[in-house]
Amino acid sequence: MSDAISGRIFAVKTAGGQEKTVASFVSTRAEMREKKVYSVLVFDAMKGYVFLEAPDAQVVGESIAGFKHVKSQVPGIIRFPDIEKFLVTKSILTELDIGDKVEVVAGPFKGIQANITRIETVRKEVTVILLDAPYQLPVTVDADYLKIIQKSSVKNTE
Repeated sequence: MSDAISGRIFAVKTAGGQEKTVASFVSTRAEMREKKVYSVLVFDAMKGYVFLEAPDAQVVGESIAGFKHVKSQVPGIIRFPDIEKFLVTKSILTELDIGDKVEVVAGPFKGIQANITRIETVRKEVTVILLDAPYQLPVTVDADYLKIIQKSSVKNTE
């Protein structure tokens, strides 16, 4: 079994906003001292943490020792399924269907609820009918600006 396959993931608590600095420092230090740190992960969604893949906690401890932006090493091993959701971003387009009730969460129509009437998968755009308007107003918005409130009871088979 190779070393890369036997790597485990460890979490390191950092000062807020210093995740990328810590990751760069650890990566450089591990390379200079020939430590077996296989990968260094920083997720925008997880402020204050850096994840290191290494054979054991001792290697991680030696790699972070003495750096001022590192608060502590989180005890234990992080399971891959716990961080997997941060590695793969899933487009909301896969979840949207015609007839779904959504809320616009960004842009000029922020906070308004709407029903989906058309989905342009290639352009990542969705045409909706605004529910709060006094008349039916079809508007095309970016799919990332939508949050599903209620799924349509009728399945669309396009």
